[in-house]
Amino acid sequence: MFLHQDEPLFGSFMTDKARLHFIENEGMAFGLKLDWEYGKLLLSLFRIVAVSFLGWFIHSLIKKGHGYGVLVSFALILAGATGNIIDSTFYGMIFEASQRHSHNIAQVVGWGEGYAPMLHGKVVDMFHFPLFEFYWPEWVPRIGGNRFEFFRPVFNLADASITIGVFVLILFNRSFFKNEEEQDNPDIIQENTEDTHQMEESESSEESDEESTPNENHI
Repeated sequence: MFLHQDEPLFGSFMTDKARLHFIENEGMAFGLKLDWEYGKLLLSLFRIVAVSFLGWFIHSLIKKGHGYGVLVSFALILAGATGNIIDSTFYGMIFEASQRHSHNIAQVVGWGEGYAPMLHGKVVDMFHFPLFEFYWPEWVPRIGGNRFEFFRPVFNLADASITIGVFVLILFNRSFFKNEEEQDNPDIIQENTEDTHQMEESESSEESDEESTPNENHI
C-alpha cells in the first residue's frame, strides 16, 4: 500500500466504520510523539528498557505462581511493545521513504540503505474505526463547533495488544493480586484463620444458649 491509502476493512460490510488506512507513525501509540530532536531515539531506548524490565517482571510473577489472567495481561503488553520496537528498529533500515501525496509504494532496499538509521524508524499503523462523529454545540467552551470523531486515531495490532492488557489489569487488579499480600505475610493468614475460628465458636455458643433457654410459651 502507498502512504495514506485507505480501503474498507470488511469489503462492503461497514464500509465507513472499519477502514484499513496505511500511515507511518513517528511517535508512540495512537500518534503521540516527543517533539524533540532526540525524541525518537529516546523513545526507542525507553521501549527497549521497558520491555526488558517487563520480561523480568513476568518471570518473577511466574515464579510466584500467579494465575493465567495476570500473566496473559502482561504478556499482551510485552508483545505489543516488542512489535513496535521491531518496527522502529528495522523498518527504516530496509525500506525507502514513503512519499506524501504520491501513489508510489515504498520498496525494500539493501540493509542500512533505508530512510532512517537503526532505532529511528517509523511504526506502521493501519486500523481506523470511525464508528461515529458529531459537532460540538457552539456553546461548549473552547471546542464549540469542532468536529469530534470516535475513534479517530489510526493504530496497529501492537497498540491494541497493549491497550487490552492495560485495561484488563485495571479492571481485575484486585482479583489478580488479592492473595499476594497473604502469600508474603503468613501472619495475615494466621489472623484470618483465628478470626474464622472465633466466629464459628461464637455462633456455636449462641446456638447452645438458645437450646438451653426454656420456651416461655410452653411454661
